Amino acid sequence: MTATVGTLLLLFCLLQIKHMFADFYLQTRRMLTGRGEYWHMGRAQHAGVHAVGSVIAFAVVGAPVLFILAVVAVEWVLHYHIDYWKGQHCDRKELDPSKAAFWRATGADQAMHQLTYVAMAWAWVYFAA
Repeated sequence: MTATVGTLLLLFCLLQIKHMFADFYLQTRRMLTGRGEYWHMGRAQHAGVHAVGSVIAFAVVGAPVLFILAVVAVEWVLHYHIDYWKGQHCDRKELDPSKAAFWRATGADQAMHQLTYVAMAWAWVYFAA
């Protein structure tokens, strides 16, 4: 295995661990309420927690600072809007965890986040590795 492949796998693992903590352990009440509103400070903070975690992940693999700042800024914007979509969708359809459609929306939300990580890792290989 080449060093780049090993580092890429490490990066994916770090992004997965970051995602688990940011989405499932570090959300506050403010981050979880009012998610269907566009201008939502809790969602901005939640996306910020993800951004900080990604800064750490990319720093661990030795990515250049300007690359980290650029990729994490894009991640923040995408994360904010993916979560907004889910909040809007769930509010419009009156979805809650007791409904199967809520879990389909959650699955789509999580898949979009994971595809964001694939794009971030591709950017690291293409621009920074």
